[in-house]
Amino acid sequence: MVPLHAAYVLLNFAPLLVLSVPPIWTQPEQVHLSYAGAPGSMVVTWTTFNKTDSKVEYGLQGGRLFEMSAKGDVTVFVDSGEERRKMFIHRVTLTGLKPAATYVYHCGSDEGWSDIFSFTALNSSSSFSPRFALYGDLGNENPQSLARLQKETQLGMYDVILHIGDFAYDMHEDNARIGDEFMRQIQSIAAYVPYMTCPGNHESTYNFSNYRNRFSMPGRTESLWYSWNLGSAHIISFSTEVYFYLEYGMDLIFKQYNWLKEDLEEANKPENRALRPWIITMGHRPMYCSDDDQDDCTKFDSWVRVGRNDIKPPAPGLEDLFYHYGVDLELWAHEHTYERLWPVYGDKVYNGSKEQPYVNPKAPVHIITGSAGCRERTDRFNPNPKEWSAFRSTDYGYSRMHVVNATHIYLEQVSDDQYGKVIDSIWVVKEKHGFSAWL
Repeated sequence: MVPLHAAYVLLNFAPLLVLSVPPIWTQPEQVHLSYAGAPGSMVVTWTTFNKTDSKVEYGLQGGRLFEMSAKGDVTVFVDSGEERRKMFIHRVTLTGLKPAATYVYHCGSDEGWSDIFSFTALNSSSSFSPRFALYGDLGNENPQSLARLQKETQLGMYDVILHIGDFAYDMHEDNARIGDEFMRQIQSIAAYVPYMTCPGNHESTYNFSNYRNRFSMPGRTESLWYSWNLGSAHIISFSTEVYFYLEYGMDLIFKQYNWLKEDLEEANKPENRALRPWIITMGHRPMYCSDDDQDDCTKFDSWVRVGRNDIKPPAPGLEDLFYHYGVDLELWAHEHTYERLWPVYGDKVYNGSKEQPYVNPKAPVHIITGSAGCRERTDRFNPNPKEWSAFRSTDYGYSRMHVVNATHIYLEQVSDDQYGKVIDSIWVVKEKHGFSAWL
């Protein structure tokens, strides 16, 4: 016979035992924007953990709230971890947006709506002067630059964010819960401005599945490579990781290379280069770096730069391709430092002049910005860098870029360690673009 006090305890816990069922997850979270690539468009992406409809209600700021609505699609993403956690990724594309107009929106369904957010539709004019924050290697743990970036975004300092690979550290960990929390962390940035991405090595687990499913970049390549136009710039995002993870398909190196060549050919048609003279690339692992580690670029024969002759057929690198088509600026991360290079090609410096190296440079300009903050901390530098290394810092921080017009781009590095101080800045000035600019 059960003692009276034991029976009393069991009765007290009975409701908990009966009601021990998983919660219903219909509330939208992890809201983020991306540019769809077409003028007047924006993609809203979010997550729920139960299936719901996918709807965005929006309206012009100062007008009637939620007077417009758009519906989208939901896809099921099953993480490949032990628990096989299931999440529902919702995507709604807004079209017909007025350039430079501010919209207020929320997303979700009649089973639950998000907070109210706002964004400014991108200006499709080639005379637009967009402002970017750019960085890579931002983690869930030790995201030192995050608070400053959140505040600056909400102050309206940026039109676009470029995250140049390595998210969360790592999105797949703890059965993708680290990815969920990271996406919640960046919501206070990414729900207000387009958050444009490229994959890094920390996304490689399960064939980059968390990256491919969570983000919504232009094109039909699961966000691995794509291009888009903004202001006087044609911006190309690509995957350096195809050179390293051959188990996911060696053919990806050649598919991407052929796509890059076609895209660069199109961007270099006289009518297109006249409209968008700047060509800017972003990829995770740099062609050059002077960090004191065993990364690919520290050996000065980066696979991304020179290709791979150890596989059959040999895989071409990207330095010659980018040089031939007159790529002006190459943005990188991966090294947990900031490094600015002199204009460089073939391991040699090609400054515009001794007094003004970035005025009409004779080779592409490279910027490495991978010190936003993650659990791996910052890296150390080689004490004896090559001559192409112009400025280096191990401070946590991020970069800003302003594509001012067809001839001028301004770049600066912000140190979070020094409370937001600008520790480096340059103007890249080009009166001529394309391969002929190198001659």
